[in-house]
Parts: sequence; C-alpha cells; structure tokens
Amino acid sequence: MSPVLHLQKLSVGTENIGDLAAWQGTKRAQAKDGLPRHITRMWPKRAEEVLQGGSMYWVIKGEILCRQVINRFDEYDSADGIRRCAIVLEPELIRVVPTLKRPFQGWRYLKPEDAPRDLPKGREAEEPLPEGLNAALAEIGVL
Repeated sequence: MSPVLHLQKLSVGTENIGDLAAWQGTKRAQAKDGLPRHITRMWPKRAEEVLQGGSMYWVIKGEILCRQVINRFDEYDSADGIRRCAIVLEPELIRVVPTLKRPFQGWRYLKPEDAPRDLPKGREAEEPLPEGLNAALAEIGVL
C-alpha cells in the first residue's frame, strides 16, 4: 500500500471558507452525483497515493484554512475539446490550523507531515481572527 499524499490548491477569488462552500454548492461546481469538484488541467501522476485518504488543502487569501477529503478523479471533457481532470471531493469543509502559504500556480502535492492539523473539536465554529493578526501569529508560530 502506498503512503497517503495530499494536494494543495489556491482558491482563487475566494474571500473565506463560506465563499468556497457557496461556490461548491452551485451546479457548475458539482459532479453528476452532486459532489463538489475542482476541474484542473493536469492529472496527478501520484493519484494512487492521493486516493489512499488524501485531502485537498485550500489556500484562501494566503493561508491554508480548510481541507476536503478527495473522493476520486474523473475525466472531464471541456468545451474546448481538451481532456481535464475533475478532482471530486467530499462535501465537508474541515477547518485546519491556519498556515501561511505563498502563491503558486495549479495544485501541489503536500506530504502528511507538512499538512496543517485539523482544528481541535469545539474550535471549528469559531470566527477566524482578522487576516493580519492571523498571519502575524502564524508567522511567529503561535497558531
């Protein structure tokens, strides 16, 4: 059995976790079975490792704020005739300890030991700290 591997992706145009949830609730962002999906140009070469329980870690405004378990990869034929990969996700957005992340293009692999941990039980519903304060605390290692 291969070790688990995660993906990380910028959630472009998203201001907060609520925005991501709202987008994923639209018909356009869903697979045929109603699960949220993200369409990408590249198919993960290490898909087998990702499907061993990997998650998509979402970077929102410079921080990894939440994750979703990756359910499967589907082929997606776009209107331009180019085959793409649909990363199909479980609907639950699991909040994680906010972690600073510089911008990057596409998606990247994320090793389990480098992934932010889930927020402890009872903290999931807390309002996030203001963006600047959150970033400053993360930078000095308080979060």
